Amino acid sequence: MDKNNQQQALDVSTFVRIRKWYLLALAAIALTIIIAQILIQRHLDGQLYDSRVINVAGRQRAYSQKLVKEALLLQNSTLSENEREELLSKLDQTLWVWKVSHDGLQNGNDSIGLPKEKNKTILALFDEVSVHHNAIVSAVEAILSSVDSIKSNAQVEILLANESDFLSKMDEIVNEYDSISKDQLENLKFKEYMLLAFSLGILFLEVLFIFRPLSIQIRETIRDLVKSQIKSEKDALEIKKVVQEKEKSLQELRELNFVIDNAALFASTRSDGSVVFMSKKFLALLEKKDLPPNAQLSEILTEDSGQQQYLREIMTKPRRDIRSEEIEIKTKTGKKLWLDISIIPIHQASKKHNVLLLCSDITERMQNQIKVEQLRLENYEERMRQKQVQASLIVESQEEERKRIAKDIHDGIGQMLTALRFNIESINLSNMEKTKEKIDYLKNLTSDLIKGVRTATFNLTPPELSDHGIFPALQKMTQELSKLTGKNILFENKAEENIRFDSLAETNIYRVTQEAVNNAIKYANASYILVTINFTDNLLSVVIDDDGKGFDPAILKRPPKNNSEGGMGVFFMKERISYINGRLFISSTPGEGTRVTINYSLKQSEKKNLKSLKNEN
Repeated sequence: MDKNNQQQALDVSTFVRIRKWYLLALAAIALTIIIAQILIQRHLDGQLYDSRVINVAGRQRAYSQKLVKEALLLQNSTLSENEREELLSKLDQTLWVWKVSHDGLQNGNDSIGLPKEKNKTILALFDEVSVHHNAIVSAVEAILSSVDSIKSNAQVEILLANESDFLSKMDEIVNEYDSISKDQLENLKFKEYMLLAFSLGILFLEVLFIFRPLSIQIRETIRDLVKSQIKSEKDALEIKKVVQEKEKSLQELRELNFVIDNAALFASTRSDGSVVFMSKKFLALLEKKDLPPNAQLSEILTEDSGQQQYLREIMTKPRRDIRSEEIEIKTKTGKKLWLDISIIPIHQASKKHNVLLLCSDITERMQNQIKVEQLRLENYEERMRQKQVQASLIVESQEEERKRIAKDIHDGIGQMLTALRFNIESINLSNMEKTKEKIDYLKNLTSDLIKGVRTATFNLTPPELSDHGIFPALQKMTQELSKLTGKNILFENKAEENIRFDSLAETNIYRVTQEAVNNAIKYANASYILVTINFTDNLLSVVIDDDGKGFDPAILKRPPKNNSEGGMGVFFMKERISYINGRLFISSTPGEGTRVTINYSLKQSEKKNLKSLKNEN
């Protein structure tokens, strides 16, 4: 019986495969025939249009001659009034037909069966003949509207002058139509030959790939049947061994089922979501005493209708892979639980689709996670409030700095400029002695003014910083501040060479050093300040030591207040160094002075630039 079924399956498989290829080949031949018919019918339709176009184009020549003939007949003085009226009516009708046909040949006309012309060559010829056509139309319309025979004679002369040119151009148009029609016919013949060759090729491929392989396939089928018989005898022995192992595995499964039922959150459902089995521990967690018959798992897991609908969708949806879900459920008593559910599809030999459900109780973990998220949110909101306070302090400090600069310019440079102006205006050239004294005074005042401008610009942006780097800029700053304040401000450079850093880093390090020196002068009342700079192992270190009165380091832990002594300055120093990913250390003892240390590590791009400079040197 098995042998017959196997032979039948092989025969059916062979027949189906051959039939598929044979039908495909026939479909290809039928398709080529249909395409050929479509091309022929389209060409015939085109020929109908072409014959109609050529007919109308040829008729245009006859109608142009008819217009001239009827116009000449009107010149006969022996015509009666009725004959003349009848001849004018014919001339008007001829002109109308001639104009409509001429326009239809170019733009198409459904009433006379003319398509719109798209050939550029023919349209160009129509443009050339339109001059003569328009002249003839104008002359005939003048004859129809004129009663003066002299004027009519002049219009007849125009007709005769343009008729021959019009006929010549229309001959060219008709010949062009004929040439296009012949080209289309040749193209159709070529396509027909190609389709014929394609059909013959398909027939050849059928013989080569269908009928010839058929005999080979039958021979292979018989050989496969013999092999299958031998293999089936071996499989029978293997099946006997499998049955014995299955009985053994069944016993082990019963023992495992007892463990799962009492120690795991486990359930099994059908494809429609109804429960087949649920472990006792799972029922106890869901506060259920027993399992109702044909109960839906979604209804057992939760009392919430929305959750039931969601669980029903994910449980009944066919799938091949394992899906994991973390869901919150609500028991009959209102207790909320979090379960980590793994949905495992099981495809049995009977082709029935079952689902295996493995769960873990993660309620405690999710509750802790929610608490952590709440704490994180509160911490984030607190940081945002601190950032807002810091931003407002920065804005206020910037405004104060602008006011200070404006006040320095107004009180210092502005006052000196005003004094300079008044002294210049008060010069009396008639009194040379006083004039000489005032000129000497103006020289001193101008020197003070230049010094004040240099001091103001130096405090804003020292040119040495952008031109030569942080080392010369700090040295220049200590020299200038020492001259201006009279303090003993020294600079010590322990680096072996002048090294350039990122411009943003140099600016921020300079400003922080400047702020530290100004704090030592203004708040610490220091008489000796030493700025030391060093660069080793890709680390830039700037140390500012002073012998001032110092302060309690606990002050730095308090929130900064605007206009407080050193409070906002230290705040901005920390912000600047943090912005360039540097580190700032401040150590002080009341009565023993203060030390400020700035450390900045080179960026990767700065290391490459430094390495290339060393290689060049």
